[in-house]
Amino acid sequence: MREYSPDLTPQWKRPEAVPEVAAEPDLVVEVAGTDFCGAVVACEAGTVTLEDRFGKRRVFPMEPRGFLLDGAVVTLVRPPRGPSAPARTASGSIAVPGARARVARAGRIYVEGRHDAELVERVWGDDLRIEGVVVEYLEGVDDLPAVVAQFGPAPDARLGVLVDHLVPGSKESRIAASVTSPDVLVVGHPYVDVWQAVKPSALGIPAWPVVPRGQDWKTGVCRALGWPENTGAAWQHILSRVGSYKDLEPTLLGRVEELIDFVTAGGDA
Repeated sequence: MREYSPDLTPQWKRPEAVPEVAAEPDLVVEVAGTDFCGAVVACEAGTVTLEDRFGKRRVFPMEPRGFLLDGAVVTLVRPPRGPSAPARTASGSIAVPGARARVARAGRIYVEGRHDAELVERVWGDDLRIEGVVVEYLEGVDDLPAVVAQFGPAPDARLGVLVDHLVPGSKESRIAASVTSPDVLVVGHPYVDVWQAVKPSALGIPAWPVVPRGQDWKTGVCRALGWPENTGAAWQHILSRVGSYKDLEPTLLGRVEELIDFVTAGGDA
């Protein structure tokens, strides 16, 4: 009886047939036999350019069995060429070439802070300019009822408000409930900070860290991830990894779209 001898050849070196996968933009793969993992940013004849989570780019030959996708060996191939799809904005809307920004509406969207405003601009900026919707930030929601009263919402000047950590029983939920004007829509997401609305996969991390209560959340995130404790620089890194709506959690996407629809349904022209 012949003694069994296990095949110790690395999987990526074995000759079995493996699937061919088109090297579409944003596809995340690992280069076989290395520790380099990145997203596809370009694909030329015979080569693919990958960008890792630190923004470093490298070019690799598209050799058979040369990459791992979700741990499985694959062969990357050049994406098929077909009819050009309509250009789209970062939010997924069909782009309008040459469209001019509309004169600003009387209606507004308010968000809690600068990071929220920058993220909304990153993904929905083109759409907002076409619709003439201006986004402003509040620096917190404690004074929201007074801010709403000062704004003076009306059917032709609607106000939409995006609130962080809007969950049952929270301070934010009590403040939001105190705003009852039919021309104001207050919605929110469940995250402690809008940072968490960016998918961990966009940053190359398995999940957002759990930060102990009583500790500054953003600083705690930097510590847990081994980033320098500079929250401004950390946010710029996070924002740089957001290329489109695909990098955001659906919970935020739905709320922002809801606000845009509400504000633009007003009667101002």
